[in-house]
Amino acid sequence: MARNQVVISGELVALESLRYTPSGVARVALTLSHTSQQSEANGLRQVQCEVNALAFAQAADKVAKFAVGQNVIVRGFLAQQSIRSRQLVLHINDIILE
Repeated sequence: MARNQVVISGELVALESLRYTPSGVARVALTLSHTSQQSEANGLRQVQCEVNALAFAQAADKVAKFAVGQNVIVRGFLAQQSIRSRQLVLHINDIILE
């Protein structure tokens, strides 16, 4: 089986309110700001990025209780944003306060 797993920590910088899909599944969109130092080519690289993410069902219910400015750890997988967009979005399987 092919692997597609992401674990990343960061600060919630944008958090939409809880909504529901047409089929009634809870959904929350958020943006995570990540800053760290990573090992690369025998040196350290300063990394800064923002990651767009989606939480559905139980993960969305959990995320809806969080607030912008909180630090979290997210576990999930990457997927294409839509059929028409090749941009990636992180789909959240689990999220916890750091």
